[in-house]
Amino acid sequence: MTIPIQVSFRHLTYSPFVALAVRKKVARLEKYFPAIMSVRVLLEPSELKRHQGNLYHVRIDVVVPGRKLVVRRDPSEHHAHEDIYVCIRDAFEAVRRQLEDYARIHFRGKQRHHEIPKHGKVTRLFPNEQCGFLETPEGREIYFHQNSVLNEEFGELKMGEEVRFVEERGDKGPQASTVDRIGKDGKHLKVA
Repeated sequence: MTIPIQVSFRHLTYSPFVALAVRKKVARLEKYFPAIMSVRVLLEPSELKRHQGNLYHVRIDVVVPGRKLVVRRDPSEHHAHEDIYVCIRDAFEAVRRQLEDYARIHFRGKQRHHEIPKHGKVTRLFPNEQCGFLETPEGREIYFHQNSVLNEEFGELKMGEEVRFVEERGDKGPQASTVDRIGKDGKHLKVA
């Protein structure tokens, strides 16, 4: 999904490099909350008369369902903001933290109460790396770590074994937040 982005330069000459840096940062936000509706970024110097050593101000407005998140990075807070790229980086880090907090609250009830665990088969195991991959009936591959396996049964998993899992979005794609082995009769094994 492409997020609608508006980048504004106030009392600054437009820079395609700075605009590109902002667009790359916005694209990365989607992995923390995929339902972002729009992003507005305002860049401006803190003082209009200085030509060198000027500090920058960045404001980012992120619209998500039911809320508008706003981050401001003022130069009085950080003197490292003489570099506009550092100011942009710091502002987007603050946005990322707000999005993670919002996503936790927004999805908390929905995932725990309405999401039915999906079925899959263990297709690959890497005991030395303490991880593996599942395959869904649709043919999608899902990563999982040994800490995701319930009841510390990672060492007992076998290739082709049926499992139930809860999927979430990870840093590098879909991953299972929980993996639960299914017994031979189709019922869950003992769950603590």
